[in-house]
Amino acid sequence: MKSLKILVIDDENLICWSFKKQYNNKGYEVWTAESGEKGLQLFELHDPDVVFIDNKLPGISGLEVLKGIKALKEDTLLVFMTAYGTIETAVKAMKSGAFEYVNKPFSFDEIDIILDNIKKRLQVENEIQVLRRQQQEEVMFDQVIGKSRAIGQIISLSRRIARSEASTILLLGESGTGKDLLAKVIHNESNRRGKPFVTINCASLPETLLESELFGYEKGAFTDAKRQKKGLFEIANGGAVYLDEIGEINVSLQVKLLGIIENKITRRLGGTNNRHVDVRIIAATNKNLEESIIEKTFREDLYYRLKVFTITLPTLRERKEDIPLLIRHFINFFNVQFKKNIKTISADAEKLLIKYDWPGNVREMRNVIERAIILETSENIRAESLPGEIRNNNAPRAEGKSLYDLVIPETGIVLHEIEKSIIKQALEKTNFNQTRAAQLLGVSRDSLRYKKKKYHL
Repeated sequence: MKSLKILVIDDENLICWSFKKQYNNKGYEVWTAESGEKGLQLFELHDPDVVFIDNKLPGISGLEVLKGIKALKEDTLLVFMTAYGTIETAVKAMKSGAFEYVNKPFSFDEIDIILDNIKKRLQVENEIQVLRRQQQEEVMFDQVIGKSRAIGQIISLSRRIARSEASTILLLGESGTGKDLLAKVIHNESNRRGKPFVTINCASLPETLLESELFGYEKGAFTDAKRQKKGLFEIANGGAVYLDEIGEINVSLQVKLLGIIENKITRRLGGTNNRHVDVRIIAATNKNLEESIIEKTFREDLYYRLKVFTITLPTLRERKEDIPLLIRHFINFFNVQFKKNIKTISADAEKLLIKYDWPGNVREMRNVIERAIILETSENIRAESLPGEIRNNNAPRAEGKSLYDLVIPETGIVLHEIEKSIIKQALEKTNFNQTRAAQLLGVSRDSLRYKKKKYHL
């Protein structure tokens, strides 16, 4: 692993000088402080891996410094140094969270052993984190469900991009088409596999909270910042960050995100230090970002930096030949989860599922099969176990003249006014049932919600 960052807090100049001379030459980064107060400042500034703290310091004591550092960052590895060698002091230090203690005078052979043990400890912790990630759902390309030409093209393109050095990938597609899953697969098949894969939904958090999650913050950066916190870009260093619903972030955050993509540098809120990060950014949205650019809600420069490699996922209605495969996959999955023994699906129920337009795509299908598995009392999923909107899938398309039959007046016509009018009619016709209205219009429910918000309907 990389060389450690070391902070030494000791009022003896010889000790501080010796640490620097001994370990700077070995590639370590070493900072020193002659007091506890200065040590806490340097700790917040440099975020070292290990801190050596002398027991007897001017001002606040070594034990107080130890507790202060633990309050800032609980998992910091601390080595307590004492010239007195009393068992009581050592016990207090260990109880307060010290990793090790050493008696003065000490040799640097002793310190080398401690540093080696710290490296091993950090290595084990990293391996545990990797194992935990690997124990989570790890889908590879050959496990993606689908035999359609559309899904085959997506897998072929995604596999090439995953194994490339692409630093940004943009996933487009309606809600429920599997963007989250594809992002995971791309990471699992990349040379970054085994490194962190961090996800965040940009629409699920308020603006200020999203910023602090992405970039982290220093203690005191704002009222509730009681201790420092690493941002997701720092945590994901060497791996990937998945930014779901990227189209929802505000313009000021877009500027910061653009800076990370272009310069590979992040800075915590309230901090002054720039931190280099090596992350792949996978962004996803169901929005039309080109429309957002026109509306001045998405930066054009960020859009072009993200769309170097763009993958557009097909809707489920565009790959209906995959529906039988997905049905069987979800039956097997929920059989295990709910300890059921559903063997198959009846022919008439399967026909209904194939005929249905699936405005919520694969996510909606998953929910439908889950519901059917729970309700079904026989060995087969029957039509009666399916939701009413699927059993009664006779919703007529919007009535009236075709747009081709419309006569454009000499004064012209505003296209977005036509769209607004049609959406309004669909909502009124369905008593503002957004799912039904989306079906009438042949769009996803999320697309309809976006248009509804756009036109203040």
